Amino acid sequence: MKEEEIMSILRSENEEYKKLEEEHKKLELALDEINKKKYLTPDEEIEKKRIQKQKLHFKDRMALLVRAQK
Repeated sequence: MKEEEIMSILRSENEEYKKLEEEHKKLELALDEINKKKYLTPDEEIEKKRIQKQKLHFKDRMALLVRAQK
């Protein structure tokens, strides 16, 4: 089974995967907003790094769930 097929199944059947994907999308939008700014304050830089780490954590967890289905 292809990875895209597995992801589609997980979206419809796995609550954890759905929540991770939703949170990942929210973080992506927040990161896009931060990246629109020309200059960032030190606090905004810290927040940007926090969002990037959290986003990566969710992506890694989603990939783990996909691999578990293979």
